[in-house]
Amino acid sequence: MNSNNLASLNKDEECKIVEIDRCGHAQKRLYELGLYKSANVKMLKNDVGPVIISISGCKLALGRNLAKHIQISR
Repeated sequence: MNSNNLASLNKDEECKIVEIDRCGHAQKRLYELGLYKSANVKMLKNDVGPVIISISGCKLALGRNLAKHIQISR
């Protein structure tokens, strides 16, 4: 399996979160939003500005910088 970051996903691609490379408050907040190891994610928008993903049926916008810290497996 190819491991990349969430910001590298194309529209309509699905992946599984492998690791979040960020510490402290951001990591805790992401966990509270449902972004944790082995969570399934679908990319809805990844062109300019924040990326928009779908997780557990909910849409979530993440800053591109933050998305680069989320390691995925396709």
